[in-house]
Amino acid sequence: MREFGVDEAGKGPVLGSMFAAAVVVDPADLPEDVGDSKTIAPERRRELAATIREVADAVGVAEITVDRIDDDETDMNSLTVAAHVEALEGAVAGLDGEGAGPVAGPDADDPLSGYVDAGDTNAVRFERRVADGVDADLSVRGEHGADESYAVVGAASVVAKVERDAHVAALADEHGDLGSGYPSDPATREFLEKYVAREGALPPCARASWKTSQDVLADAAQASLREFEPDGGQRTDGGRPEARPTTLDEF
Repeated sequence: MREFGVDEAGKGPVLGSMFAAAVVVDPADLPEDVGDSKTIAPERRRELAATIREVADAVGVAEITVDRIDDDETDMNSLTVAAHVEALEGAVAGLDGEGAGPVAGPDADDPLSGYVDAGDTNAVRFERRVADGVDADLSVRGEHGADESYAVVGAASVVAKVERDAHVAALADEHGDLGSGYPSDPATREFLEKYVAREGALPPCARASWKTSQDVLADAAQASLREFEPDGGQRTDGGRPEARPTTLDEF
């Protein structure tokens, strides 16, 4: 009995795009170990993603680029909705002989139904926004942690994560080691600091609106100012470095 699942990967990183995937499939056809992609080893994720694409009726993938993420006219909740909508519409368009409009579920008289992993504190609001955004007659159910509860959403989680992993690997091929792209990753922070010190600006793959990016730029600017101070930014009473001014962001 086919249904759809949708999930995203890469909502929180400071580097690179966010991805969402939608999978239309009979859950009985999925591998038993499909689930939350974060708990699955990378190599196994890639194997699962390949299998999912083989057994699924349709798969759709959406990419939300850094430029869209940094747009002042939007926010991450809205972009997560957009990612789910675009991925789901891509999957619906991929169904043989079907497209926008009514899409049959197990019963030809019923619309196709499925689950989305709610990317909002209010799961009902998230499901409503996704349902309203899709140009197709679908029954959408939003739940927190849906990738752990429903195999079809776990399948979407795996596909989205593999797409995100490939994206980060491509960035690493271009820039060298940049870690996972998450703000908490020391390798990612080090990459940003070295890039800004060398180029005087953030790399194109960085989300400039993220606090991590802004902090790296601020620290680089402060270091540059100290270089031009007569005493090199050192106090004359003990040789301690001059303290960086406190900002509201630090509270």
